[in-house]
Amino acid sequence: MTTNFANPAKAFKVLAPLVAMGLLCISSGVLAAEVDADAALALAKKNDCTKCHAVDKTKKGPSYKKVAAKYKGKMAEGEEKILKNITTGPKVKLEDGSEEEHKIIDSKDPKAIKNLIDWILAQ
Repeated sequence: MTTNFANPAKAFKVLAPLVAMGLLCISSGVLAAEVDADAALALAKKNDCTKCHAVDKTKKGPSYKKVAAKYKGKMAEGEEKILKNITTGPKVKLEDGSEEEHKIIDSKDPKAIKNLIDWILAQ
């Protein structure tokens, strides 16, 4: 199939849906398909994150869905906050109002840590 882009109306009819789909993919997080969910969950389980967090239910800490919803549209802020929590162990407020130091992820692999953060924010 060939398209004559010399005609702006024809070019618009072909390109507009493609551009719209690209923007939709970006805004809806479809590009997060690069997240390795199995690796992220394995790292979370290895570090006992699932003791305090679950994907869709509140435990001692907020669910990952709740965390993702909190940072929806504020990805940079979410990435920064989660990175701080899982690498420096600050005091965090728990669901019951008490406070404790957040567990530090036992991994020196920045890609694995980034993957975990992206997976949490994709929930």
